[in-house]
Amino acid sequence: MKKQSQNKAITIFEGAQIRRHWDEKKELWYFAIMDVIQVLTKTDRPRKYWNDLKMKLKKEGSELSEKIGQLKMQASDGKYYLTDAADTEAMLRLIQSIPSPNAEPFKLWLARVGYERLEETADPELAINRALKTYLQKGYSPNWINQRLKSIEIRKALTDEWEKRRVKEGLEFAILTDEITKAWTGLTTREYKKLKDIKKENLRDNMTNLELVLNMLAETATTEISEKREPKNLEENKTAAREGGTVAGNARKEIEIKTEKRVVTNKNAKMLRGNNNQKLK
Repeated sequence: MKKQSQNKAITIFEGAQIRRHWDEKKELWYFAIMDVIQVLTKTDRPRKYWNDLKMKLKKEGSELSEKIGQLKMQASDGKYYLTDAADTEAMLRLIQSIPSPNAEPFKLWLARVGYERLEETADPELAINRALKTYLQKGYSPNWINQRLKSIEIRKALTDEWEKRRVKEGLEFAILTDEITKAWTGLTTREYKKLKDIKKENLRDNMTNLELVLNMLAETATTEISEKREPKNLEENKTAAREGGTVAGNARKEIEIKTEKRVVTNKNAKMLRGNNNQKLK
């Protein structure tokens, strides 16, 4: 089992330390390849093992090496040295090429995930059912889960509308989402995640019921405005996103006045069962 130590630059696996680095801009974890190899193979010469593995992958035509970079990470002597590092996707691909009993559980898990995704492509309802079970297993309340599943439907309607307006998935989706978030919360998406002390986790999975409802209002309003305006470019879509977010932002301010409590809080998934509403100053 993997667990996070107090030092966030280190993660623990089977009692061994694996160095890692969080790239805030890319929102990706990078792991020290040598550490992972040493844990999985139990070799005393991880560098040689890695060099041999790189040659093997190159002969097989793998492009994995292009995704490997070097980052300065702290060594056992306390000093920082450049070391080969890979993000989660590249690391999982690398693990597939390591013939070790310790790597087998990861390979079985990857095969299972791949099979499930193929099933979901053929029958999307399976994905919804799987999400429902996952949220229940994580301890979310049925009321929250209903809101979360509804939010997925609303988000899909919004992204479908963006695709009609020829907005590009990826960066442009992120830009428009950021506009909506800023308009209703007063925070950028990154600032919102920082407030909740999360990194790769889905922001909506860390929202309270009220935050989810207002986020759904912001996205629904944006969809309706876009359908009415039919924006022709990214700037016009940004205007629609800001206006849609402002609808929910005004609702948030009104709620805060009436309740004297902050709607946008630092409450994350681990705290959803607690009462963490903050009084307005």
